[in-house]
Amino acid sequence: MQTWTIFCRVVDNFGDIGVCWRLARQLATEHQLAVTLWVDDLASFAQIRPEIQPDLAEQQLDSVTIRHWPSQWTNTAASDVVIEAFGCDLPSEYLAQMQQWPSKPIWLNLEYLSAEDWVAGCHGLPSPQMGLNKYFFFPGFSQRTGGLIAERSMLKRRAHWQASDSQQLRRQLAPQLPAETADTVFISVFAYENPAVIDWLSALKDSPTPVHLFIPTGKVLPQIAQLLNQPALYIGHVYQYGACHLAILPMLSQDDYDQLLWSCDLNFVRGEDSFVRAQWAGIPMVWQIYPQSENTHLDKLAAFLALYTADLPTQSAAALTAFYQCWNQGGEVAASWLAYRQQWAILQEHAKNWAFRLAEHGDLATNLVKFTQSKLK
Repeated sequence: MQTWTIFCRVVDNFGDIGVCWRLARQLATEHQLAVTLWVDDLASFAQIRPEIQPDLAEQQLDSVTIRHWPSQWTNTAASDVVIEAFGCDLPSEYLAQMQQWPSKPIWLNLEYLSAEDWVAGCHGLPSPQMGLNKYFFFPGFSQRTGGLIAERSMLKRRAHWQASDSQQLRRQLAPQLPAETADTVFISVFAYENPAVIDWLSALKDSPTPVHLFIPTGKVLPQIAQLLNQPALYIGHVYQYGACHLAILPMLSQDDYDQLLWSCDLNFVRGEDSFVRAQWAGIPMVWQIYPQSENTHLDKLAAFLALYTADLPTQSAAALTAFYQCWNQGGEVAASWLAYRQQWAILQEHAKNWAFRLAEHGDLATNLVKFTQSKLK
């Protein structure tokens, strides 16, 4: 059996490990590969997979061997394929093992997701280093990139779920919410700290229809607590703010979070992992991109918006872009939210079609396997 090793350093709590775990699990279960995942922060990992025991040096889950990446490395045999996730830098001792391996391993740097034009030109290129080639593998939104993480059965499971199980999940997650009505709007909010959230909730407070908000615990809660004049917001509680009822959720497992995304009318997401899963949900979303120095993240945001809105009518594209910019950079949030909501029917259809278009490019795990097979021949 071919052996694969993925190295992951947790930078932003859940984004890096979220991507790496989904990839490792899919490679092991769908492609029958022997996968080892090295993680430096098992406590953060346990937040999205509660079965993880942070004090163990090695454990098994979903056919993946999970190992703690220690500060002092001990010699470990190299694998056939080695993935350095997001430029995390391999241990020098492990690199030495790779150089000594009789058949040179395939070494890949799994890059961050971006829709920028230059990505397609760099995807799959080698970089000679210490007698080995390190290949740069870019997730992306076109046939010229590596695609996005998506399990084979995901779209079928999503369709079945949305046809039958969404209401049951919402009641399970927040039984204290008022009974749903035909015009209730369901919104999930997973966000970093964000000044725009205050203006948005203030505008949402006067909604003519009931709004149920599902908010996993995270960095945005102190801001919302201040708006609600609460000392803190507690998991399992529901708070009312005008037409809005805010249900505070624990950090959900990845599978449960996917189901929450499938069960809402709109999803606010952040970073990379939840951003990708919201696109697969086929439901309108608002993305809060991870801030970077010198505002380089704004170039990535602009590139995605240009691609995502390319097939939208001009007015719909303008409304979506304006609200994304307010959410990420500030501005007239209330006015841009009203304009966004006026395009709702068009944005719903577009989100559904976008998910099916992404599926035409193949999924990240399968594209990785095909790429490595071409290099191992």
